[in-house]
Amino acid sequence: MTEEQRSSHRRPTISDVAIRAGVSKGAVSRTFNGGKGISPGTMARIRAAAAELNWTPSTAARAVSGGPAHAVGLVLRRPAELLELDPFFPAFLAGVESALTSVGYAAVLRFVGDSHTEREGYEQLVGERRVDGFLLTDLRHRDPRFELLSRLGARAVVAGSPGRTCPFPWVSTGSAGQVRELIRHLIAQGHRTIAHVAGTPSLRHARRRRQLWQDTVVEAGLEPGPVVTGDFTTDGGARATRELLDQSPRPTAIFYANDLMAIAGLSVLAEHGVKVPDDMAVAGFDDISLASYVTPALTTVRCDYRRMGQIATHTLLAQLRNEDVAPQFTIGGELRLRRSTGA
Repeated sequence: MTEEQRSSHRRPTISDVAIRAGVSKGAVSRTFNGGKGISPGTMARIRAAAAELNWTPSTAARAVSGGPAHAVGLVLRRPAELLELDPFFPAFLAGVESALTSVGYAAVLRFVGDSHTEREGYEQLVGERRVDGFLLTDLRHRDPRFELLSRLGARAVVAGSPGRTCPFPWVSTGSAGQVRELIRHLIAQGHRTIAHVAGTPSLRHARRRRQLWQDTVVEAGLEPGPVVTGDFTTDGGARATRELLDQSPRPTAIFYANDLMAIAGLSVLAEHGVKVPDDMAVAGFDDISLASYVTPALTTVRCDYRRMGQIATHTLLAQLRNEDVAPQFTIGGELRLRRSTGA
């Protein structure tokens, strides 16, 4: 079979329509999603290209008719280990599913490895009308998805604290007070050199936890201790802990940006004969199920990610019904003081 024959048997895509019409995939997406920002002449050319290529009813026809897809999209760009072990995503998705099932909607998940495939994923899901809106997680510093989805005319709700420039409603944990309370607890226990094992620097929640740790230490009249990036993984947490043990003088307390890194750190400290909490206090964030079962039990901040998923989804569904929604909803965290910090 020749290349031309193979091409003729291949199902047409949004890219084919864009090439035929001489426009971007985003222009095709907007044409079949209300036509925002597209001139009538360009829209006519795009629709003609779609008709010539016989773009299938399951995609183009749905867009032309304007019928809902009854689906919500999540495009995820994160390391494989975090998808396996991260406490946030399974709990958040459970909340999403519980909210969607009650109204006959489905979740469409798209896993991507880089910014290019991420952008293409959003453009395709919008252009082919596979979803009616998006839930955004893993917020990044100066997140480009806000501008992209606004340009595509897509509805979205953000899970996290996106900052003032976010054009979409958002649902946050509101755990800043609990992080500050945790650091003050360490200071009250007599610690004067408190280190931090940070998460991936490009993620807003990692930057936020680091800033809260630093601000609280400085407000107490102390110098911030050393910072090592652990990227939210167990391997990263173990490596960061070894690096901190090589510091002179050593810190007497470590605040880890998540529990996975903290539990890995407990193991490394035990290997080196460092007693917790006598020689080193350890605290994490998330309150995963193992946190209360490790020895010593881990002090941490609990966040209800399942409820976060439910509220974010209900907010998006209300948007899709053209109802007024609150621009911001805060869930609230809870400090769990345990033996790892001497509680």
